[in-house]
Amino acid sequence: MAVDLHTHSRVSDGSDSPTELVANAVSARLNALALTDHDTLDGLEEAQAAADLAGIRLIRGVELSLEWTKGGMHLVVLFLTPEGPLQDRLADLQIARQTRNDRMILLLQSLGYDITMEELIEESGGGVVGRPHMAAILVRKGYFPDPPAVFDELLATGRPGYLGRDRLDPEEAIRLARASGGVPIVAHPHTLGLDTAAEYADAMETLATTGLAGIECYYGDYPRAQQEELATTTRRFGLIPSGGSDYHGTYKEGLELGIGRGELLVPDHVLEELEANR
Repeated sequence: MAVDLHTHSRVSDGSDSPTELVANAVSARLNALALTDHDTLDGLEEAQAAADLAGIRLIRGVELSLEWTKGGMHLVVLFLTPEGPLQDRLADLQIARQTRNDRMILLLQSLGYDITMEELIEESGGGVVGRPHMAAILVRKGYFPDPPAVFDELLATGRPGYLGRDRLDPEEAIRLARASGGVPIVAHPHTLGLDTAAEYADAMETLATTGLAGIECYYGDYPRAQQEELATTTRRFGLIPSGGSDYHGTYKEGLELGIGRGELLVPDHVLEELEANR
């Protein structure tokens, strides 16, 4: 049986409600599913209720965007308890995200795009608003042919419609995750912006000493050979190869639960190893 340990619902920047996400995981014949919305736990109770009815295991999680000078670092945290210091800190992160969204809307309007915060809230279903929601609106209004084009030309880091926001640094995030019963994992390591194998090894070994549990090796966009190579390297650091599709529903077309773009298979023994690392 396969598991998927990196997914998003409409509560952050996916297109499925938590209930729909669970139903799709059942259809994909997954053994377990982790809901890891960005900077929020708000969808977990709905997802848990749906998982209980469907007989699938739900892993409580979150994905954090971290301060990282080289590129972009995201941390998936699994097995979060209902309360803890990270859970408390998420409220501050959500405020920072909302402030950034308000400023980005004003920026996009100044650039000539017809988009409002009211539209964003409607697009998100009242959940955490993110750039994929902005992209969906701009595509629907005919400004761009598809969401990737919006990011390439407007919303990606360094593009004219992008603004940064406050983020946790990696060491603080890992510490908070561990103090909250969580297991921290570096997501999609290709985004780290590290140029050499030596840089990558140095970064991962340093983070391992602060409590990092694993690296997302089995990733939805990676071909099978890359997944296996990453898993072997990760074991050398004494870390656990984790994995997931990074499913966002229609906001990431062609990326399916459990299988990514067709070559993903996260074995359930990975989940067992990560749970033992709590």
